[in-house]
Amino acid sequence: MRVVLAEDLYLLREGLVRLLEAHDCTVVAAVETGPDLLDALLTHRPDVAVVDVRLPPTNTDEGLQAALTARRQVPGLPVLVLSQHVEQLYARELLADGTGGIGYLLKDRVFNADQFLDAVRRVAGGGTAMDPEVIAKLLQQPTRNVPLARLTAREREVLELMAEGRSNAAIGQRLFLSDSAVGKHTASIFGKLDLAPSDDDNRRVLAVLAYLGAG
Repeated sequence: MRVVLAEDLYLLREGLVRLLEAHDCTVVAAVETGPDLLDALLTHRPDVAVVDVRLPPTNTDEGLQAALTARRQVPGLPVLVLSQHVEQLYARELLADGTGGIGYLLKDRVFNADQFLDAVRRVAGGGTAMDPEVIAKLLQQPTRNVPLARLTAREREVLELMAEGRSNAAIGQRLFLSDSAVGKHTASIFGKLDLAPSDDDNRRVLAVLAYLGAG
């Protein structure tokens, strides 16, 4: 798996390079600025990019901006954001194209190598890997186009778990619900949000995320 890594902190960048390369990944570029990230993404077109949000030169949102620009030129380019911050506006824009291969993890909530590597592989495979806190912040963000107020408290819980990429069975285990109850909640969520149900978990999650991102 070919990886482009963007992280401005030297020790963390080198640590991530060693971790990835110890698990059958090839880091084709490890950069520390937004312009260098964009150049690396367009030059190497990696299997996945691991990107910090705030990179030099201004340390605001260069990482996400570079990822967004690259995905406009290379649709579906897999991007895993690894940050201390939830940048709601650009996170929503990143999710809005609905092409998959998107993840957003918070650095202080990555508790072991397996969790991180699983997210890298999932995003590289075209799936999603979303930290629950990121999803919660996106759900709290007011939108004009998504009638989230229509959802019950239980449906919002199901939606958050759905957006994390969990199957109906996993949602049922977490919320102590039967498979049929989760299915009813899922159908209700799609109905209230005007989203067509799908048997494909990944497309279902992407549809929810894309709808949230369009607000």
